Amino acid sequence: MRPSSLVVVANRLPVDDSVAPDGACEWRRSPGGLVSALHPLLRHKPAAWVGWAGGIGDAPALADIDGVRMRAVALSAEDVRDHYEGFANATLWPLFHDSVEQPSYHRRWWEGYQRVNRRFAEAAAEVAEPGAVVWVQDYHLQLVPGMLRELRPDVRIGFFLHVPFPPPELFMQLPRRAELLTGMLGADLIGFQRAQAAHNFAQLAAKLLDLPATDQRIVVGDRVVRVGAFPVSIDMAEMEALARRPDVVERARRWRGDLGDPQRVILSVDRMDYTKGIEQRLKAYSELLASGQVKVRDTVMVQVAVRSRERVGQYQILRERVEREVGRINGEFGRVGEPAIHYLNHPFDRAELAALYRVADIMAVTPLRDGMNLVAKEYVAARVDGDGVLVLSEFAGTAAEFTRAFLVNPHDLEGLKQTLTQALRATPADATDRMRAMRDHLRTHDIRHWAHLYLTALDDTGSLAARLTTG
Repeated sequence: MRPSSLVVVANRLPVDDSVAPDGACEWRRSPGGLVSALHPLLRHKPAAWVGWAGGIGDAPALADIDGVRMRAVALSAEDVRDHYEGFANATLWPLFHDSVEQPSYHRRWWEGYQRVNRRFAEAAAEVAEPGAVVWVQDYHLQLVPGMLRELRPDVRIGFFLHVPFPPPELFMQLPRRAELLTGMLGADLIGFQRAQAAHNFAQLAAKLLDLPATDQRIVVGDRVVRVGAFPVSIDMAEMEALARRPDVVERARRWRGDLGDPQRVILSVDRMDYTKGIEQRLKAYSELLASGQVKVRDTVMVQVAVRSRERVGQYQILRERVEREVGRINGEFGRVGEPAIHYLNHPFDRAELAALYRVADIMAVTPLRDGMNLVAKEYVAARVDGDGVLVLSEFAGTAAEFTRAFLVNPHDLEGLKQTLTQALRATPADATDRMRAMRDHLRTHDIRHWAHLYLTALDDTGSLAARLTTG
């Protein structure tokens, strides 16, 4: 097994769930998310990706994809229950998203989290060449940097958190809080989406671990761990090229016709998650219909809510509530052949997403809390015609960059209704001016900018960043 100079360590491998008998597989791309961010960086670079392939039992041997080695980590049913469904998604996820849902704590979940993180660290240590860069991703693997440093002190370790990092008063609720911070501090560089998250982390390092800390540097023994904000982005050129493809343009035209060729289409694309504000958005739209401010014949909503974490009870309950509410709204306000809401819960490929973005006159991205939200950036990139209106939650990381979007507090139902109404009534000149500003920003802050910024900070000489983000 040949070693790799760049190793990405993430909870999931970026492959489809159905691998052919010959081991062939393809990149698995979903709305937003880690794969969309890293795929453009890795596909032409010598690298390895360590992650779970999605099955229970022995880890499959997988073929390379675009020259990237796939190193699968084996997980048992117990591992999935305790690590993924338990500590990662029923403890950390709600806690890191402002406790929108109440976090749960169980000792066996913590034991499973430690066990699985150790397995990932050992796999990364196995595939990394001497002096390699190992880039650990997200909240599932916050112990890996510390474990990997014990196994391979020769490698440079980066850690990037794709979700929000909570304020100290929330994080302090976590029973194993010191161990989690210590694990993250095994990295040479810890990256967050926003500066406030880096500030929160530094405060906790000083308070809990009594370490000398600023928002940029934390001293751990004889090491200095650097901390900073590195807003993740997308491959704008790729999305623009997709949006211009003749088949995508034609698909968008057909879909608009299938929707009844309305005056305006409102689109939302989310994972089915209680942090995404889906229920609040449906409630606001329902009240706009009830008041007559929006009429079904003129305006339709398309809600894509891709199923996720189906075995976690909170997500099952959420899906049932959302589907019941969609049914109620369609039953009350829809007509035969004219539903008020077109609800779709299956994933779309990249070309289909680009077509949806082209169809949407208004894109409503209104999470209650989000680390970044790459769907908002994809929508802006796909609007090659310069049109389209983005309604964006103040609590998505993207809001710090897209200040010309129609920003909204999704917790405020009246404010959400007013902002949707403003977006629907925006003049073409105003919409074009806002979209131009966001597209100009995104063009200079794309995926390559993010990767170069992070890898330059991780690599003292800057030579690694130059090799990996050019060509």
